[in-house]
Amino acid sequence: MSLSSIQKQINNLPETPGVYFFLGSPKRSGGGKDSREVLYIGKATSLRDRVKSYFSKDIEEARGPLIVQMMEKARKIEYEETGSVLEALLREAQLIKKYQPPYNTDLKDDKSHNYIVITKEGFPRVLLVRGKDLPVLYSPENRLYIIGPFPQEGILKSALKIIRKIFPFRDTCTPNVGKPCFNAQIGLCPGVCSGQIDKKGYRNVIKNLILFFEGKKSKVIRTYEKQMKIFAKEANYEAAQVIKKRLFSLQHIQDISLLKREEYKKGQGGENVFRIEAYDIAHLGGSEMVGVMTVIENGLAKKSDYRKFKIRGFKEANDLGALKEILARRLKHSEWPYPNLIVVDGNKIQQNVANDLIKENKLNIEIVSVVKDVRHHPRAVLGEPAVVEKYQRDILFANAEAHRFAINFHRFRRSKNFLK
Repeated sequence: MSLSSIQKQINNLPETPGVYFFLGSPKRSGGGKDSREVLYIGKATSLRDRVKSYFSKDIEEARGPLIVQMMEKARKIEYEETGSVLEALLREAQLIKKYQPPYNTDLKDDKSHNYIVITKEGFPRVLLVRGKDLPVLYSPENRLYIIGPFPQEGILKSALKIIRKIFPFRDTCTPNVGKPCFNAQIGLCPGVCSGQIDKKGYRNVIKNLILFFEGKKSKVIRTYEKQMKIFAKEANYEAAQVIKKRLFSLQHIQDISLLKREEYKKGQGGENVFRIEAYDIAHLGGSEMVGVMTVIENGLAKKSDYRKFKIRGFKEANDLGALKEILARRLKHSEWPYPNLIVVDGNKIQQNVANDLIKENKLNIEIVSVVKDVRHHPRAVLGEPAVVEKYQRDILFANAEAHRFAINFHRFRRSKNFLK
């Protein structure tokens, strides 16, 4: 197959995410993709750019001799557009399972690959499982649904994090223990543990999740829109707001973390990463006072950018002074990317401390503060309402990460000094 013979096909491909098919010679009967041998299926952030790459001069060096052999047999290209890279990833796995293309050697049913499994329980769990563990731990009678295999564990983990923001699910918590798990506190579990959701309500979440896995996003959107109208009519505005947020997340999937860096600029037009930095202080009566910075980019923790600070200016408990110190020290590091949003732990006072420092440094960064109740659970988020509504989950995630990171650093400092 030469570039000249299918140039028109390639130029007509959209610059959107999707899956593409290299098809062989027609079969004697039938129509559509099933009438030809499906040689290879792939996913793309930009269908046009991805398919074009198969006709580069260094294709054998880049993709290997097997792909060159596939190209020699290919006679036609077809494609399906998807609403996001995340959906392309899921659709690719489904189609490869269906057609078993001979040249998709990296995605054949290998025991070392990974699957997403939904367990068959009263409150089903959504888990990432290796192929070798399926027969023993999650045999067909113990699972409600399965999708895979996926060869790249890192991408699959990132995909599940994105999916969980849209469809909060249970993975490890125990149902109805009365206390919300960590994931429930940051909006990633619907409250199976604390009894906030019953079996019927949770089954609806799982039903919509499976529909999404099967590429039926439009059906889920219609379901959510109907639910939102019903809740609004019943004056159940809190439930309507929950559905509204899920609907927004589903219609605006943030999947930049799934893009390869070289594909990122082509597929998203150089869209900037939204960076959130969260700060917290930890001490015991003023002793071993430390501070930390955690970073969330597009909903995912960027642990390589986390930072620890030993408080230098105070020997006694002074949370406000310590916060001001670590923020001032951080802002001196202009080589670190500045955030779009800063999250502080506390109330209006902490928010004002951060705002004053940002103004002093003539920076344009939004500041929000997370107010806690007596049990140190998030009670409210203070800040620009539109920003809080759009990024609430990421704000709470960043804040929870900062609290966890600060406590661990403080404990390490105490144990280190204890052993001296």
